[in-house]
Amino acid sequence: MFGGLTGFANGSKTDVGEQMLNAAASQSIRHLFSKSDAVDVAVRCYPSSKLLQGSIDSFKMTGRGLVIRRQFAVEEMSFETDAVALDVGGIFAGQIRLRQPTQAVAQVVLSEKAINDAFTADLVEKRLKNVDLEVLTQLSGGEPVSFRDVVVTLLPGNRVAIAAKTDLPNRQDVPISMKATLMIEKRRRLRFGEAEFWDEAVPAEVRSLSETLTMAFAEVLNEMVDLDRFDLDGVKLRLNRLEVEGKNLVLSGYAQIDHFPGIR
Repeated sequence: MFGGLTGFANGSKTDVGEQMLNAAASQSIRHLFSKSDAVDVAVRCYPSSKLLQGSIDSFKMTGRGLVIRRQFAVEEMSFETDAVALDVGGIFAGQIRLRQPTQAVAQVVLSEKAINDAFTADLVEKRLKNVDLEVLTQLSGGEPVSFRDVVVTLLPGNRVAIAAKTDLPNRQDVPISMKATLMIEKRRRLRFGEAEFWDEAVPAEVRSLSETLTMAFAEVLNEMVDLDRFDLDGVKLRLNRLEVEGKNLVLSGYAQIDHFPGIR
């Protein structure tokens, strides 16, 4: 049986052990996502006999057309580990159980459309409603303020333009208009730094009001984008850098993998 697992029984170059682990890993990784167009997994182990000690050289996953928690679309996601220690019993059961947590180099690509669609997700919308910052309630007669119709445009130099609307008791459809620089904080938060009111897009008669609301909206945004809220089973993402490439936002960092999805 050991010979068959490592591909040595008949001298075949086909590595049965790697194939089995690839299949098990692909099935497990798909559990991370509500939807996936493609998930490709490659487990590397040379010589194959190391599988019998529960050791592999690397694990790589590449996914395209992914959806997280039914509402957050990801164009592409990839991560690749170095050497990983596995539970041998799990290998023979066709499962991947880590003997200890591991880290992987990770990259996530978000499209401008996906970023805008995310602002209509329940998890995000509820954080834009009934905001009770003091600067806002002073303008609304003490009532919470809600923001809606958010539109994000990616700009060169890791900049973004953001438009939105809000309503006050005495005025409807007050425009929100800002530009900011995308930044990373504590490796897990996405911040809208150097925020500035973009008055060119706002009628002159409401610019003063709009500016106050816009800067308050920037505060709200900076409390929202925390990767831990995405809650991938067994996987925590941490960011080192970001870059706007055309109409995509590319996030690079690492993934801490405590266990494979659905397997503890």
